[in-house]
Amino acid sequence: MQQRIRVALVNDYELVLRGLADMLAPFVDRVEVVQLDARRRVTADVDVALYDTFAQPEPDDEDVSRLVSNPRIKTVAVFTWKMDQDLIDAAVRRGATGYFAKSITGAELAEGLLQVAAGTHVIGAPRRRVPSGPGVEWPGRGQGISDRQSEILALITQGKRNVEIAELTHLSPNTVKTHIRTLYSKIGVVTRVEAALWGTENGFKPDHRSIDR
Repeated sequence: MQQRIRVALVNDYELVLRGLADMLAPFVDRVEVVQLDARRRVTADVDVALYDTFAQPEPDDEDVSRLVSNPRIKTVAVFTWKMDQDLIDAAVRRGATGYFAKSITGAELAEGLLQVAAGTHVIGAPRRRVPSGPGVEWPGRGQGISDRQSEILALITQGKRNVEIAELTHLSPNTVKTHIRTLYSKIGVVTRVEAALWGTENGFKPDHRSIDR
């Protein structure tokens, strides 16, 4: 009989969670999503908590630690654009047994989750930045905002300064400024306050800072 695992999806943005659930939906015979709620910690017994790092303002390894310490979760996997070796190493030290790039397909993600649930460490190869894979969703995609610009706008909406955004996204301050200028042009604003207001009105404000708290 084919193995079927239980998975909780973890992120603060409902659109991100529902996009990830849609990505896994074709594999429901093997991967059952039992919890996707941006407003509360993981409360169901699950084989894997899949943590999407989109726009998280705190270090990923701290969020991994909170998930790993939850007795309801058998193991933790990370789904991210951030494939830096230091971030991978930190997540593994904290207890993550899966680390997946957002360039993989839904089928590859489902297979990776099955392997992680079975006790295998599945760690993607480090790369500075990965492109979005098919089925990956983010706020603002419908308005022509790229995945990176979306992450930056989410951090602006959270009140982060450019230097903080650069640190969190592993970009140079000048690159952050370039992304912000392009972003402002796309959404039709000229100031940071206008950008934050636009973000709040268009799905960029987190439902809750709920990474297993």
